[in-house]
Amino acid sequence: MEADWEFEVGGDAPIIEAHWSGFVDLRANSQHASALSECRDLPELADALIRLNAPDSPVWTSKIDVFTPDRIDPDEMAASSCDAAHASTCYIDLLPRSDQIWDTPSKVERECRRICANLKVITLSRCRVDLVVRRAVEAGTCDLGMTVYLTACGPTPADARERLAECLALVTDVIAPGEIPHQR
Repeated sequence: MEADWEFEVGGDAPIIEAHWSGFVDLRANSQHASALSECRDLPELADALIRLNAPDSPVWTSKIDVFTPDRIDPDEMAASSCDAAHASTCYIDLLPRSDQIWDTPSKVERECRRICANLKVITLSRCRVDLVVRRAVEAGTCDLGMTVYLTACGPTPADARERLAECLALVTDVIAPGEIPHQR
């Protein structure tokens, strides 16, 4: 699987707004995950959100989206042009559960390197993952967070969504390994 990371924390770079106006706290009630509109487009996203927000997860989610990218580079996803005819993308904003996890740029860099190294050994073409470290604002404090972009392609829209779902499950396994929590 293709995976890479970068810092985007300067000047007018996007910021992760932890408690934005549409925020749903899935840590408090994981059943709300399946009701999110984005999960209608990608049902497997609900399972990933439940796991990423589980009590034993090192992270929690603040915002997600699922969309069709304007264009993709087939080479970046180890795909032929035929296999890259259609694409699907999602992103998940992640914040650390503990203020000790990513309290310095070097700690979040180590985590990005760990995630990418674990993803790169997985044999899964037609997808890529990009981790973008960003400033994150929560309750008036500014810390670091991470936006995880997952992009997949396929010869049909259904194939692209199916590959995105596979990619999402594997990324979730790497970021939040552990037991799959039961829905409350």
